[in-house]
Amino acid sequence: MESLLFKFIPFFKVLSAFALMLAGIRFRLGIGLSILIGGFAMGLMFGMGPVSFAQTGGMALMQEKFLFLAAIVGLILVLSDAMERSGQSRRLMGALSGYLTSPRLRLVFFPALIGLLPMPGGAIFSAPMVKTVSEDMCVRNSDRAVVNYWFRHVWELFWPLYPGLILIVGLADIPIIDFISKSWPGTLVMLLAGWFFFLRPGVLGAKDLMSQPVTGERNRGAVFKEGLPLLIAIVGAIGLETAISAFAPGMSFEWGVIVALGGGVGCVMAQNSQLGFQFLRTVLVGKSVRSMLFVIVAVFVFKDVMQAAGVVEEMARVAGGDAALFASAMFLPFLVGMVSGISVAFVGATFPLLLGVLNMLGMQDQVVPYLVLALFAGFTGVMISPIHICFILTCQYFECDMARTWRKLVAPCGILLLSGIGLFFFLR
Repeated sequence: MESLLFKFIPFFKVLSAFALMLAGIRFRLGIGLSILIGGFAMGLMFGMGPVSFAQTGGMALMQEKFLFLAAIVGLILVLSDAMERSGQSRRLMGALSGYLTSPRLRLVFFPALIGLLPMPGGAIFSAPMVKTVSEDMCVRNSDRAVVNYWFRHVWELFWPLYPGLILIVGLADIPIIDFISKSWPGTLVMLLAGWFFFLRPGVLGAKDLMSQPVTGERNRGAVFKEGLPLLIAIVGAIGLETAISAFAPGMSFEWGVIVALGGGVGCVMAQNSQLGFQFLRTVLVGKSVRSMLFVIVAVFVFKDVMQAAGVVEEMARVAGGDAALFASAMFLPFLVGMVSGISVAFVGATFPLLLGVLNMLGMQDQVVPYLVLALFAGFTGVMISPIHICFILTCQYFECDMARTWRKLVAPCGILLLSGIGLFFFLR
C-alpha cells in the first residue's frame, strides 16, 4: 500500500499545484497570476529553485511561438473592440434583420452572430437584441436567458478567432485548420442540443412564438459592407494558412493569421475613420488586452517550468501513463473550466501537461484526439460554471433566477461531454 502511494506522489504534487491555481482563480487573483503561482509551487515541489524558475520563465518569453501568439490575440481583441465601439457590429445586425423570418431563428441569430466576435461577457451584448426580437413573444425570461447564453457560445469549439483555440494550436504547434477540422462536430452538437432542449416545439410552442412579421429590407450590399472585416479576418486567415502550408512549408503559418487579422483591423479603421489612431492606442493599453497577454505570458512560463522541472517525466511514469492521461484530458480541464468559467484558463493550465505526457509516452500520433477530448471536457466545465461571466450577466439582465436557469444547462452540457468522448474514440 505504501509503495502504491509513493508511486502516485508526483500526481498528488501536480494536483496540489492545480489546487493553488483554482484557489487563486476562485479568490479573483486573476487567471495569469494564479497560473504563475501554481507553476512556481509545482517547480518548488519538483526541486526547482526560484532562480531557475526566473531563468526558465525569461527564456520562455523569448520564444517565437510566444511572440506570434501574443500578436494574434492582441489583434483579435483590437478587431472585436473596433467593431463594437464603432457600432459596426450593430449595423451588421441591422442589415441582416430583414433575412430573419422564423421566430426561432430570430431568437438565436443575434447571440450566434455575436459569438463570431470573441469578447469577454459578450452575451450581455446580445441580450438586449434577444429581448427586442422577442418582445411580442410569450417567452419566459429564463428561456430568453438560456437561449442567449447557449447560442452565444456555439462556435467556441470551432471558430478560429477564439483565443482558446489559438492557444491550443500554438502550444501543440499545429495549423489551426488541422485542429478545427477535427473539433467542428462540437458546434453541430451544440446547435442540435440547443434546439432540442430550448427551442423545439415541445419546449416553445407555436403560440409562444407568435410575433409580428419581419418588415426590414434585405440589402446584400449592406451585409457585405458591414461584414467585410470579419470576412477578411476569417477567410484570409484560413486561406493564407493553407497557402503557407502548401507553398512555403518552412514559414510559420502564424504569419497568415497575423496578416489577415491586420487586414480586418485596417478595414474597420478605414470604414470608420472617426476611430482614429488614438483608438488603437486606447485598446492596446486597455485592461482586456493587458490581462489576456499576461495570461499568455503565464501559460508559456508554466509550460517551460514543467518541462525543466521534470514534471512531465514523472507524470508519464505514474501508472504507465494511463492515470496521468485520464486526469490531464478529462478531470483537470473540466475542473479548471468549471472553477474559472473561461476557456483560456483550462487550456493554459492543463494542456501543457497533457502535451508533455503524450510526447514522453511517444504518443505524438494521438495528440489531436486527446486535445479534442480535453477541449470538450474543459469547455463543458466552462459552460456549466455558475461563475461564467456571460451566464451571470445574462441572468442579471433578464432578471431570472440563476439556480433555476442553471439547471436547464445540465442536460445539454452532459450531451456535449459525451459527444467529446465519442469523438475521441472515433478519431483514435
